Amino acid sequence: MNALPSESTPPANGIRREDGEILEIRGGRPLVGRVDVKGAKNFATKAMVASLLGGTESILRDVPEISDVAVVRSLLEVHGVTVVDDGAGTYRLDPSGAESAGFEEIDAHAGASRIPILFCGPLLHLLGQAFIPDLGGCRIGDRPIDFHLDALRKFGAIVDKQPSGIRLSAPEGLHGADIELPYPSVGATEQVLLTAVRAKGTTELRNAAIEPEIMDLIAVLQKMGAIISYEPNRVIFIEGVDKLRGYDHRSIFDRNEAASWACAALATDGDIFVAGAKQQEMLTFLNVFRKAGGDFDIQEDGIRFRRDGALRPVSVETDVHPGFMTDWQQPLIVALTQAEGVSTVHETVYENRLGFTQALNKMGAQIVVHPEGIASPERRVPRRALEQAAVITGPTPLHGADVVVPDLRGGYSYVIAALAAEGTSIVRNVGIIRRGYEKFFDKLEALGADFDVIG
Repeated sequence: MNALPSESTPPANGIRREDGEILEIRGGRPLVGRVDVKGAKNFATKAMVASLLGGTESILRDVPEISDVAVVRSLLEVHGVTVVDDGAGTYRLDPSGAESAGFEEIDAHAGASRIPILFCGPLLHLLGQAFIPDLGGCRIGDRPIDFHLDALRKFGAIVDKQPSGIRLSAPEGLHGADIELPYPSVGATEQVLLTAVRAKGTTELRNAAIEPEIMDLIAVLQKMGAIISYEPNRVIFIEGVDKLRGYDHRSIFDRNEAASWACAALATDGDIFVAGAKQQEMLTFLNVFRKAGGDFDIQEDGIRFRRDGALRPVSVETDVHPGFMTDWQQPLIVALTQAEGVSTVHETVYENRLGFTQALNKMGAQIVVHPEGIASPERRVPRRALEQAAVITGPTPLHGADVVVPDLRGGYSYVIAALAAEGTSIVRNVGIIRRGYEKFFDKLEALGADFDVIG
């Protein structure tokens, strides 16, 4: 590997991202070695937003150096929050100078992420108003914000949709609400938590998401002084309080990144130790990993992943926690192209998350996508109107190709497919991967990947 750019130098706009948009990858060799995973992208960014609710400084540890974190940091700073990091993953967030920000400032930083919608509740409590421009993020399916807006209205917020974005106000403050989500959305659950903790009265949230990252956010809010109880059957009660203080918290590890490297070990017949990974949060993934022909060793400081003979076909249904995460299926599909037989992946969370398989077919895979899903008596996850299914027949040798990264997990999957393939591949638009994988190039190099940054 040559011409490795610095991953710590931010460009002029202050948002860090992977330098270099194109990789030339020479595949056909296993990935072997160790990678370290830090805090979860899906938690650390939300905990940063929560710091707005505190009356004193918050300290967040094990924050990953990814572009989504940089976006949230920029948004906090334009709202007057002082953010200081030590360069090793510890952030100090002081909201004492928080203030309203102008449209131009917010819009300049918000387009690259969907997280700005979560600023609504804290800003309404803090300033009485909030403005959210057009939301960005991976284009993997419909990500309606109606769940968020409906919940905010129930808290008493006035929502004004404008061509440039959404303006919210709460002239009479926010009050507790009785909310039932039509789907256990992670983002909407986070919205309710971040809003309810300072709302007057009690909030009951039914059909809530219960992902480990949600539970870690609840732990943070409780440290700040919130009163939150989790009941059976996805019910969360929040008793609003008058004020909150800062927190000191270490982020939960990124189980999505850990699963990605595990699938890379399967796909390339490698042997990867993922430092920081923990068994409890990955139980569902580990079961599928073993069924597919993988082996793993649970150690005190991480998990070692490798193959255990020939890969075997599996049938997988994605679902909300504690089911098999939608973020896990894309890198797994790459490995399943090398399994001996027919595998089926039912995607029930996002309707466009299987579009990345077209490039895998270009590389020699045999994958057929059923746009309306597949009914089966063995199905355990209820069918959804927008679900799809991928049928993967293997093993099929993969060969190099020229592909363009479509989204975060799909992009990672293309890189792993290129590393498993014979010959040379060109992978374009790899900057997207920087949204969720810290020091991605450095980790590939540490595992023995053969690649160059060519643009």
